[in-house]
Amino acid sequence: MWSQVYNPFGNATLSTIAAAIPVVLLLVMIASGKVKAHIAAMVALLVAIGVAVLLFTMPAGLAVRATLFGVATGMFPIGWIILNVIFLYRLTVEKGWFATLQQSVGGITTDRRLQLLLVAFSFGAFFEGAGGFGTPVAVTGAILIGLGFSPLAASGLSLIANTAPVAYGALGAPIQGLASVTGFDPYVLGAMVGRQLPFFSLIVPFWLIWVFAGFRGMVQVWPAILVCAVSFAVPQFLISNYINPWIVDIGASLISMACLVGFMRIWHPKEIWTSPALRTRDDSAATLSQPAPLGSGMPRGAPSPTPQASRNDVVWAWVPWIILSVIVAVWGTGWFKALVNPIFTWNYPVPGLHNLVQKVAPIVASPTPEPAVFAFTYMSYTGTGVLIAAIIAGFVMGFSPLRLITAWFETIWVLRYSLITIASMLAIGTLTRFSGVDATLGLAFAGTGILYPFFGTLLGWLGVALTGSDTASNVLFGGLQKITSGQLGLSPILMAAANSSGGVMGKMIDAQSIVVASTATNWFGHEGSILRFVFWHSIVLACLVGGLVMLQAYVYPFTEMVLH
Repeated sequence: MWSQVYNPFGNATLSTIAAAIPVVLLLVMIASGKVKAHIAAMVALLVAIGVAVLLFTMPAGLAVRATLFGVATGMFPIGWIILNVIFLYRLTVEKGWFATLQQSVGGITTDRRLQLLLVAFSFGAFFEGAGGFGTPVAVTGAILIGLGFSPLAASGLSLIANTAPVAYGALGAPIQGLASVTGFDPYVLGAMVGRQLPFFSLIVPFWLIWVFAGFRGMVQVWPAILVCAVSFAVPQFLISNYINPWIVDIGASLISMACLVGFMRIWHPKEIWTSPALRTRDDSAATLSQPAPLGSGMPRGAPSPTPQASRNDVVWAWVPWIILSVIVAVWGTGWFKALVNPIFTWNYPVPGLHNLVQKVAPIVASPTPEPAVFAFTYMSYTGTGVLIAAIIAGFVMGFSPLRLITAWFETIWVLRYSLITIASMLAIGTLTRFSGVDATLGLAFAGTGILYPFFGTLLGWLGVALTGSDTASNVLFGGLQKITSGQLGLSPILMAAANSSGGVMGKMIDAQSIVVASTATNWFGHEGSILRFVFWHSIVLACLVGGLVMLQAYVYPFTEMVLH
């Protein structure tokens, strides 16, 4: 049994700096644009091992096993989801159905700003609620690139849009994870998060269009943005507070899509914005003109859209994605997991690691062994549902079994560097957790006293930036939030919820999400550009969440919103 050491130098500042080295190095290498993402991830992983062993006194054997454990969790379930989503996408492109789907979106509206609201925000929120773990960015990024958006716009805007829904993603997995480590009722936690995030569900659609089209371009379509935002934020609050935290994103996104499409049938902007260029990056290209040709931004080798698709063709083009939506929604339900997990599960306690690392005070009230069980729930993985959906859709599209098999292995080859990157990222996050490096960073935030509601929220942001998952961040820091807030006389429920609400703004800058975005948009090697594009948006939005939590902690009438 090895007990974690949170202050190896006897100096909190030096220990915090040491703990931050791997993460800072990783972000700097990616942001520089001079180091490929998979190389940066592997270098940062080696540095993280060195920091854990040499500075935080973790035994080398434990560090290696924690790293391998992280590689496995990176591939399953996260890499598994991305592989199969892109497999389905490539099938639809090869068959020409994806081009028809693009036309159908363009048929609803040719205005790029409204396409962004519909695809990146509302449609993306549905996939976040149904699958999470990179699924929404992969799907919406692919759709936007096919609609003609630049790779940077498709990637960055998908990441910005995928914020407010994240706390309820994968049918409420982050809330369930938070409940498991805090002991609080998940319905209460879900309701408290539902008293924070709806404010940002109102802000993010406006923010999204402002980033894309500039202030003037945003103002021109403010009625549609308001409909999109309100029709998501209000159901988000009502469902989370009066029904349950599991179906929040599913319900709110469906209502938002229906309201937005209905509104666009009776309202149109005076000027149609048809350029897919980012206003902030290319003013000359962001002109008001006739509709730009669809498909200009599609991956190499993709067929051009049929000029005039029939209604029947459009219906069939949506069938693969409808199949995906239905199967992923079923796969995320508790009754389905309860049905298949007892049969199709392989629980593997990692030898030489399981229960051999011990968390100690002040992270936990009493010494607690850290379990290391690789739960290979292969049938209930969201990625397995996506694969089944892709196979069914492949047969519907007329592919032969042999072509499906070869196309799947071709997808593995295309994604090889992305999968290596994701595995390395999760290895860093897992090693960080087992070595106690994450707790050292968390304690630095916890020492901020009266400002803790603000910095505690940023702790959730840091957790997602480190792990790539709001669920993982909640498991990582949920207990610390409960303990610290109790010591400071703050509401533990408020700060536990703040961990999840603040965490969603870190989703757009975690390396895993950036790799998913670059993969979905076929923009390999440009992860640094994506990171630089979204970085300040992530920080500003996280600070705004922290400001709201400060108000809820200290200022009437916001304090009346806090549940106890």
